[in-house]
Amino acid sequence: MATAISANKAELLAIANSVASEKMIDKGIVIEAIEEAIQRAARARYGAENDIRAKLDPQTGDLRLWRVVEVVETVEDYFKQVDLAAAQKLQKDAKIGDFIVDPLPAVDLGRIDAQSAKQVIFQKVREADRERQYEEFKDRANEIITGVVKSVEFGHIVVNLGRAEGVIRRDQQIPRELMRVGDRVRAIILSVRRENRGPQIFLSRAHPEFMKKLFAQEVPEIYDGIIEIKAAARDPGSRAKIGVISYDGSIDPVGACVGMKGSRVQAVVQEMQGEKIDIIPWSEDTATFVVNALQPATVQRVVIDEDDGRIEVVVPDDQLSLAIGRRGQNVRLASQLTGSQIDIMTEADASEKRQREFVERSTMFQEELDVDETLAQLLVAEGFGELEEVAYVPLDELAGIEGFDEELAQELQSRATEALERREEAARQERRGMGVEDDLAELPHLTEAMLVTLGKAGIKTLDDLADLATDELIAKKRQDNRRGPARERPEDKGGVLGEYGLSEEQGNEIIMAARAHWFEDEPATGEAADADPAQ
Repeated sequence: MATAISANKAELLAIANSVASEKMIDKGIVIEAIEEAIQRAARARYGAENDIRAKLDPQTGDLRLWRVVEVVETVEDYFKQVDLAAAQKLQKDAKIGDFIVDPLPAVDLGRIDAQSAKQVIFQKVREADRERQYEEFKDRANEIITGVVKSVEFGHIVVNLGRAEGVIRRDQQIPRELMRVGDRVRAIILSVRRENRGPQIFLSRAHPEFMKKLFAQEVPEIYDGIIEIKAAARDPGSRAKIGVISYDGSIDPVGACVGMKGSRVQAVVQEMQGEKIDIIPWSEDTATFVVNALQPATVQRVVIDEDDGRIEVVVPDDQLSLAIGRRGQNVRLASQLTGSQIDIMTEADASEKRQREFVERSTMFQEELDVDETLAQLLVAEGFGELEEVAYVPLDELAGIEGFDEELAQELQSRATEALERREEAARQERRGMGVEDDLAELPHLTEAMLVTLGKAGIKTLDDLADLATDELIAKKRQDNRRGPARERPEDKGGVLGEYGLSEEQGNEIIMAARAHWFEDEPATGEAADADPAQ
């Protein structure tokens, strides 16, 4: 019995204690790994067909080894079965059908067995260590952490976080920032993912949230919730903007973030490698916030298009370059800060645009309503821009225009309705010519013009439409506000009907109505079960 295992039981416990302490994992997990390694070695010695178990006492280091066998009348598998007579020698009260324990002598681990056991233990410990790392960091997203640069691989920085490693990918680094092995670095935990090769902890120094957390560390009022950073935008390593609000009327949010002689903001600027930071008062009024966000440029007028999520800003001629900024940086950051696409134009540009739109709308009314130029221009001057507005506006509102009467208003509405019907018929003929099925015209919210757009996108049947997700149908086109040359991504293109301003609810109704025919042939609940199988 004086085998390698039994003789070194104290050694086994010492190994278990050492590994558990070094990897900071439960000693029980290491004990289980050792037991599994010994079981594998024993199966290799006694035969892999045996159901062999091992138990290591965590207090004394004593090892018990046994195999489990079933008591049967006739033995068919000598590795896992035993007859009643042999069973009762091991356990007096054994009976047919019982599973009993057959003690085995401890095994002497040879070189190959020992190597195999070591691999099993290492694998188990590695899995436990990975799980510990994931559990420790999974709920720490958006938290600032400090580590030491371990290596730089293909431009990605591997950071030693003490009991784990994180990575700052190239696109999450501050441009032109030089990191060397051994440097201390602060970053925000962007995300923690469980992957086959272990938990992956992704860090960032370029994310706007990193800047917000740095301000929370430097400005006690932010940490205490008296001041809040409502919005943040960054051009990493170059410039940033934050919108702040104070919930205490006696505290100036901008002054608190700047600090005495700029001490607070400078601490953040130094951590972000000299990145200039504009601190802006946040406002619930979108126009006011846009004016603040475009500082230091002066703004004359703000026009908000809520349907398209765009904001048109008019500035004096001498402020145009300042408002746009170098390589469009100022307007791009303001767009990110407000969450809307901002178009900058001078007063001359705005006047030219208004004149162009005035002429286009006047011409459209002249042609569609068969009226003279003066009447068409009067409609545009009163704010009418589309045939639908003329056709469906309350009659008294149209008749109330100076120089109009009820009879003229009725005639204009009648002509507008006829013009819309002509458009609808022309669109109907066009989409039928493209092969778009009439079934699509029965779906809610879809006009003939929308069906033409669907046909141009190759969507011509109910199944074609039913295969789309709601976003693919109605999502509005997004603008690319990133640094460098504009690159169009698939998600930037918007949905097929993105230009029509359909709501998400309407999009869902269209998709579900298109899918309805998929379920028409399915029996109702219980119908199939109640049917007579003989029929």
